[in-house]
Amino acid sequence: MIYQRSSALFQEAQNFIPGGVNSPVRAFKSVGGTPIFMKKAQGAYLYDEDGRSYIDYINSWGPMILGHTHPKVLEAVSLQLEKGFSFGTPTELEVEIAKFITENVPNVDKIRMVNSGTEACMSAIRLARGFTRRDKIIKFEGCYHGHSDSFLIKAGSGAITFGNPNSPGVTQGTAKDTLLAIYNDITSVKNLFENNPEEIAAVIIEPIAGNMGCIVPEPGFMEELRRICTENGALLIFDEVMTGFRLGFEGAQKALNIDADLVCYGKIIGGGFPVGAFAGRSEIMEHLAPIGPVYQAGTLSGNPIAMRAGLTTLSILHEDLKLYERINETTKILHEEISSLLSEKGIAHTVNRFGSMISFFFGDHKVKNFDDAQKADHGVFNQFFHHLLKEGIYLPPSGYETWFISDSIGNEEIEKTLEAVNTFEI
Repeated sequence: MIYQRSSALFQEAQNFIPGGVNSPVRAFKSVGGTPIFMKKAQGAYLYDEDGRSYIDYINSWGPMILGHTHPKVLEAVSLQLEKGFSFGTPTELEVEIAKFITENVPNVDKIRMVNSGTEACMSAIRLARGFTRRDKIIKFEGCYHGHSDSFLIKAGSGAITFGNPNSPGVTQGTAKDTLLAIYNDITSVKNLFENNPEEIAAVIIEPIAGNMGCIVPEPGFMEELRRICTENGALLIFDEVMTGFRLGFEGAQKALNIDADLVCYGKIIGGGFPVGAFAGRSEIMEHLAPIGPVYQAGTLSGNPIAMRAGLTTLSILHEDLKLYERINETTKILHEEISSLLSEKGIAHTVNRFGSMISFFFGDHKVKNFDDAQKADHGVFNQFFHHLLKEGIYLPPSGYETWFISDSIGNEEIEKTLEAVNTFEI
């Protein structure tokens, strides 16, 4: 398949942008080939610069849960644009969305808006350290919490794709305060607490991991993690940048029946615009400036365009909670039907799914942590990716990523996807 316009744009982009992209996974280094430059999106579809359309299974890496350019969100943003783009002052919108989230999410009293998931996780860690007066944190191999220095220690997603789990530029001083545990291995967590008594400020985790593919916690793992944090005076931080308002309106805390001390948000709460947030109990959040000693600030935090898009998106979700049943059912159908077709072809694979997040790993072993994800046959995934791309299906361009399903994907899109899978051969 020749993508003339995309190829020309990528060649030009490399003259001005490092690697030709503004986020590494977009470069197609993992799957090979030329990245596709998109021109527009509508509903369940992306449209590229060469005029082709694709059923979209990344949905801007999660935020487009309603599908692209939802008419109500589009109208709300258009009206807000007429009032101004950014003020650098407080707005009523910030109060509205903060009130809406805290009134509808368990265990969250106060929330601080920022501009990205990276910023949310970075700030939550700083707050946890300031609150506990401890320096060390625990993260899990393969979990990605943005590109802040503290997190680029065996991170997932793009860091894996580029063979750079320990990025140059991260100092040894920073790295020594980040302790690594193994996802779904509670013993690895216990050992870290035993070897670092009263030094660990927080444990940060993707409650449903999405940056080493979709990885679901084993029964009892999260409950034990919560207990260990409580016993040792460490905060439990849920990175719900992906899962927040996707696994249900109350997120992974509700879905897993676990109360986190701090929760990080992004993606859906901005309705497709750059946004992030971190939230928690008042006793913790009130350590933030201007009322507490932990400093955090941002010129565009609470940007009115992002706040309007996010508030409108959350309101639509809240008014139609059956949407979650629909997208979960769509994801279940894709899981069962694609798996059945692959099995008929004798293609070994494992499917991990939780709600509207799903990943296909090629191989016959169970995938429950980063090491398992690495053992999957990523060569077969690359063939699968390019075959479906040729057939007008846009998957995440890495075997270490999660598919995100939107409410715009219906029977027609499912049937077209299954037809494409049915012609796949290795």
